Amino acid sequence: MQISSEPTEKSAEFLFNPDGLPSELMERPQWIVWRLEYRDGKGTKVPYDPKTVRLAACNDLLTWASFDVAFKQKFEGSYDGLGFVLCSADPFVGLDFDNCRDPETGEITEDVLEIVRLFESKYVEASVSGTGVHLITTGKLRGGSKKGDREIYGQDRFFTMSGVNIDV
Repeated sequence: MQISSEPTEKSAEFLFNPDGLPSELMERPQWIVWRLEYRDGKGTKVPYDPKTVRLAACNDLLTWASFDVAFKQKFEGSYDGLGFVLCSADPFVGLDFDNCRDPETGEITEDVLEIVRLFESKYVEASVSGTGVHLITTGKLRGGSKKGDREIYGQDRFFTMSGVNIDV
């Protein structure tokens, strides 16, 4: 596997609006910074500890930080964004839907809208690429699952956060 910080294609500008992030997440010390890195020509969002700028681990709370520390590091370091780590000690479950949103119009596919509307207590945002949707809700789920362009996790994963709210 070849790892490089140099893109094989032009890097995208990532959506980010810190004012749109929910206070329930911002209050928790479960934040990391991430950088888009390329492995075998494919971009991947790699998590880093905002305190040490070493790799972060989604199952090691010592590699996470407060929102304020992560936010400061994002702008002082060479990072592309912030991420929120889901863990067994929090009340959150995250759903990630890829390739379901038109970044120009904001239109979301009907099948994803149906799923998102099923949840009463939720935070819904555009993904950092603008082409997906994240939903963070309360609940308990051990582990997670991925099937095609849909993922759900309750722990040991981080979600890249855009803060670009979607009203459904």
